[in-house]
Amino acid sequence: MTNNLINRLTADLAAADRNGTYKKLKTIEGPIGDRIRLKDIGEVTLLSSNDYLGFANHPVVVEAARDALLRYGASTASVRFICGTQDVHQTLETDLARFHGTEEALTYSSCWAANTGLFAAICGAGDVILSDELNHASLIDGIRATTKDVVRGVYKHSDMADLEAKLQKHIDAPSRLIVTDGVFSMEGDIAPLDKIVALAEKYDALVVLDDSHGLGVMGETGHGTAEHFGVMDQIDIFTGTLGKALGAGTGGFVAGPIAITETLIQKSRPHLFSNALPASVAAAGSKSIELLEADPKRVQALQRKAAGFRARLKALGLNPLEGDSAVVPVIVGETATAIQLAEEMLNKGIFVTGFGFPVVPEGQARLRFQISASHSAAELEEAASALSNLLLKSSAA
Repeated sequence: MTNNLINRLTADLAAADRNGTYKKLKTIEGPIGDRIRLKDIGEVTLLSSNDYLGFANHPVVVEAARDALLRYGASTASVRFICGTQDVHQTLETDLARFHGTEEALTYSSCWAANTGLFAAICGAGDVILSDELNHASLIDGIRATTKDVVRGVYKHSDMADLEAKLQKHIDAPSRLIVTDGVFSMEGDIAPLDKIVALAEKYDALVVLDDSHGLGVMGETGHGTAEHFGVMDQIDIFTGTLGKALGAGTGGFVAGPIAITETLIQKSRPHLFSNALPASVAAAGSKSIELLEADPKRVQALQRKAAGFRARLKALGLNPLEGDSAVVPVIVGETATAIQLAEEMLNKGIFVTGFGFPVVPEGQARLRFQISASHSAAELEEAASALSNLLLKSSAA
């Protein structure tokens, strides 16, 4: 029997390969850091990682994970409400709630699971969800998962006039939720949270903030985008990940009022039907929070390096997207161009990823540099100079 589906997919993959848009996985031999070893390539500088604080292979974090592995075993082999809750999970949730200044926190297998499990569990008939048009795909999918009697709207990216118009339109709704990323991962810019919380107060709306790329990066002490704007106590619900700046490997969370977290325990499908985090991950997450709170100078060093890298790219005549985060994108045009430039950068010993359609719109493909506190000034200078030389060579061709 001919399988048309497999044949079609095979043809699509072959076309992507011909067009230069085929994404190929690279094998890393060893831990994540500012320098890594790639199979068949050797040692390169890594500028594609979310390891913003250098915690992914921090010896104290690794030790905490190892000790928990030996004490608790590899997994609970169960979901939380059956027999999958260990005291190490509760410790992490207490730490996350304290860090965000909320009543409670609840962990998930990933931030994707947290975002896709949140809205369907808490929203009811007539409730209105207003989402920034550039929000992460997990927020988009989570909002789509709500029932058809929940009203879903999208406002223009960081456009407060558009958001206010939509809030006014739904002033009689039972509840209104404003949903936004803190740091927009493909743009590197940040949501205007001060203005968002002002509108939320004016129109009696709840603010849901996914700060996955802001936690440990933004704010004087790394408490995130809300700290950056001085509105920590005005965010109703935080979501985030343990797998970026906290370096714990995986895992996500929702932090907010106890009515939210308890409702999620009762009703959130990704929580009800997914195994608990491995104890090693939970322990690593708690240790990373401890390290972050004990040494905010690491955050400030990261912020200086990211700002310096942006400034250096501009000095070389390049145009990185504006922003205050550790995500520094440079638009290069077509998807094939971005992938080709990433390959040429790798040939120069610099691992940076090219992003194109459908991750970003057609014609806006980019190289996305992600700065870590562990990067040296020399590594960042080498990367900026390499990209400048490649783009000059390309424009001269």
